[in-house]
Amino acid sequence: MNIAYCGDNCSACPRYIATITGNQEKLIEAMNLSKKVGWNLEKNDPELFKCTGCEDIESCEYGVKECCMENNIDNCGQCRSYPCPLIEKAFEITQGYVEKFKDLLTPEEYKVYRQAYFLKKNNLDSIHNNT
Repeated sequence: MNIAYCGDNCSACPRYIATITGNQEKLIEAMNLSKKVGWNLEKNDPELFKCTGCEDIESCEYGVKECCMENNIDNCGQCRSYPCPLIEKAFEITQGYVEKFKDLLTPEEYKVYRQAYFLKKNNLDSIHNNT
């Protein structure tokens, strides 16, 4: 599993998968799905929507990328201070998406988003408990 700084599962992310496999059709599908839930609305070009992981983003919406980089760790689960207020806020934001997206996505789409984005706390807890 490829886990992002915040605990997202890149290995299950449709955007990441489409990018690394070079599947333009799947990338467009991922872009449209992202827009369906209100994310990345400004990205209308599949080339600008590509993602190969956290290294691609300039700044993290949760602020954890910068913290992880400063602490020279791959994700928050490896941090001695885990869970901190910064990642707790990310979990809170994600929980809001969990409820909201149930009404916006089909069951199949929701399953994809659950695996990719909604299990970040579980992913980081597992990493933290095994370090």
